[in-house]
Amino acid sequence: AGARVGPGCVVGPGSVVGEGVALGRDSVLHHNVSLQNCELGEGCLVHSGAVVGADGFGFTVESDGEVRKKPQELRVLIGDGVEIGANSCIDRGSWRDTRVGDHTKIDNLVQIGHNAVIGRCCFLCGHTALGGSSTLGDYVVMGGKSAVADHVSVAGQVRIAAKSGVTKDITKPGDYAGFPAQPAHAWRRS
Repeated sequence: AGARVGPGCVVGPGSVVGEGVALGRDSVLHHNVSLQNCELGEGCLVHSGAVVGADGFGFTVESDGEVRKKPQELRVLIGDGVEIGANSCIDRGSWRDTRVGDHTKIDNLVQIGHNAVIGRCCFLCGHTALGGSSTLGDYVVMGGKSAVADHVSVAGQVRIAAKSGVTKDITKPGDYAGFPAQPAHAWRRS
């Protein structure tokens, strides 16, 4: 109800295009994809089992000791030519829309937290994770099992080595590795 599916789109068996979702022309959803609270641009490819637009992981412990869920009421905005791998999850925003820039490629089993912003032409390899409210500039490459902590920003044209953990902002382009991530040349000497 209320979903908009553009011309030339293919929606695979078992896939759900939720209320208010917009799917740009010539986009393809493989089997069992779930889209809710989101807009996808033109020519996107979403592989089986991916979930786009579910609630993020946001909770508070109130003064009475009760755990309460924070409202997750915004969207995910996906650019043109984006590919999302099998069983990857992109959470909807709570204070800003979660965004994925044009032509970004997301491998299988990637977690993108609520409010994250990903630039154009980024590559996120399998098992990478972006914490909530993190930001990636354009042309960032994240190696397998690497992660960016919540509220951390990574400049454009940064390459993060596999299994690295980014815990502080990276402000200069280059190669980074280790935990905590540091310039790769320094990491190799340590």
